[in-house]
Amino acid sequence: MLRQNFLIILVLFGMVLSGLIYMNNNQSSCKQKIIERVHIKPKWKLKNYGLRSSPGFVYQQPSVLIGRTDVASVTSWLAPIVWEGTFDATLIDFIYKKQNLTIATTVFALGKYTRFLKDFLESAEQHYFVGFRVHYYLFTDQPEAVPEVKMGENHILTIRKVPSLNRWQDISMGRMDILEKLIENELAGEADYIFCLDVDTKFYGRWSVESLGRLVGVIHPWFFEAPRHLFTYERRPESLAYISEGEGDYYFTGAAFGGSLEDVLHLTKTCREQMNIDAANSIEAVWHEESHLNKYFLYNKPSKLLSPEYLWRNINAGASQIKTIRFSHVAKNNADVRPNP
Repeated sequence: MLRQNFLIILVLFGMVLSGLIYMNNNQSSCKQKIIERVHIKPKWKLKNYGLRSSPGFVYQQPSVLIGRTDVASVTSWLAPIVWEGTFDATLIDFIYKKQNLTIATTVFALGKYTRFLKDFLESAEQHYFVGFRVHYYLFTDQPEAVPEVKMGENHILTIRKVPSLNRWQDISMGRMDILEKLIENELAGEADYIFCLDVDTKFYGRWSVESLGRLVGVIHPWFFEAPRHLFTYERRPESLAYISEGEGDYYFTGAAFGGSLEDVLHLTKTCREQMNIDAANSIEAVWHEESHLNKYFLYNKPSKLLSPEYLWRNINAGASQIKTIRFSHVAKNNADVRPNP
């Protein structure tokens, strides 16, 4: 009898011990999974914790009744359109300074386009993201032609040599590939936003944090008053940049665009892939990468639009809606500066 009771107790003890071992192993497994999830780091550096202000900071009271009445300040998909008079620079500078941002900025100067670098860089240092961290990436086939320009505090210029090309169209379209590789291989974890700007331009006024957004397009100065059927979209169905006559929101310039690293990477990769497919089919979109950019923006709506203040036209008359010119193409003779007019 004693022996039988001892065996029963031994079996029960074994069952309890097995249960404890199972529970311990299961808890260890759960803990391991939790630890693994905690240590996963995000790929992108974007640190937008919300638009946070502080007690005691004084600024002008905003109004829901008073504002610009001569222009639209929001799209049909509720993205803001930035014009003079639609934002409080003092307030938004205060808000964004708390986020400790870095803005990467790319510019290409090949061949005779190096003549525009001095005005571009000097004017940028007067007006472009003043007081914020900026890292310019200058791609050129003539590093020795880059002028010495004094950089402001927390502004850095990095010069990268790239091969010369015979056609300006190839230079223009090749930017998407270079931008894609730069973002993917270098900028993740180093910058929060990126803007891609043409070099044959000059800054005349503030361009700063009011322009930031996940995906940012600049409305082309030639077409901001035009109906969509006059937009110079690619109209040939054979091209992947094709947009039909009945489609279109705005016509965006290829001379300035930007956003978060993740969003601009997707944009550049998509445009580069579509241009490669077009090339394989012996077709080149009417306005090259700008045509593909407009196709992308049609189906991937920008989260913020910049008005033509952010890319005006020195070679044309003014417009009543333009209260200030922030950034503008400069007058030039295309036949003189392009390798293949």
